[in-house]
Amino acid sequence: MAEVFDIITGIRRAVKAARALGQSVGFVPTMGALHEGHAALVRAAAARCDYVVVSVFVNPTQFGPNEDFAKYPRTLDADVQLCSTAGAKAIFAPGAAEMYPPGSRTIVEVEGLDRVLCGPKRPGHFRGVCTVVAKLFGIVQPDLAAFGAKDAQQSIILRRMVRDLDMPIDMLIVPTVREADGLAMSSRNRYLNAAERALAPRIYAALSEVESSIRSGERRVVELERQLHDRLVAIPGARVDYASILDADDLTAKEKVEAPMIAAVAVFLGTTRLIDNILLNPHSTD
Repeated sequence: MAEVFDIITGIRRAVKAARALGQSVGFVPTMGALHEGHAALVRAAAARCDYVVVSVFVNPTQFGPNEDFAKYPRTLDADVQLCSTAGAKAIFAPGAAEMYPPGSRTIVEVEGLDRVLCGPKRPGHFRGVCTVVAKLFGIVQPDLAAFGAKDAQQSIILRRMVRDLDMPIDMLIVPTVREADGLAMSSRNRYLNAAERALAPRIYAALSEVESSIRSGERRVVELERQLHDRLVAIPGARVDYASILDADDLTAKEKVEAPMIAAVAVFLGTTRLIDNILLNPHSTD
């Protein structure tokens, strides 16, 4: 079973001991309520590193005033079991006061990349993500960190942070893990009622149809975005937050899909906001 630490000095001692044995260190930052998608991140890190640390911390600074911080599920015992089975050696599960002691003033922000997709609707969210991940990187000092492709904007922003701040960390982006019907695994899926859960796979189906359109030769972004939006609004009761196709490196808009781009969506089913995306690579579909 993975060892659990709730203070910074404890996890630092454990990592130092692993390094003294010549072990490489992998890291998977999470907010808990873990599922098979997170297990895939742990397994991917464990396949490349000797000693894998998973953080379980519901970070208050990335939640907006009307978001679900208070009701975000806390399932630490189950999380420890899942991570241990997947290959983690240590769990870092600090409290908010440990991560943000009184007087904390420093923030980390990647400018510009938060102006699209989730950024405008969740002001301050990515600043909170970058700040906590930078702090966690400083605490654990991993050789490699694993993130899920489902959170595409987050991954793009964090890769830029690591690059710009010259952090010596290999960023591993692991493909999205899906349910058998295509729904991207997410801790928020548990908020869906039975009818919403039955409709949710149509989000991925809409993304897949855009990929099919590219295989058929369509390259105009405006047309592909129209198709994507139309398929999403056709889902009964769905409210589309955004449906965008942007450059996969810097999230800029393009007129045509001529290089790798992401088709990214956010859709409300009831009160639950689901995000998903796929990578569009025209060179692999010609």
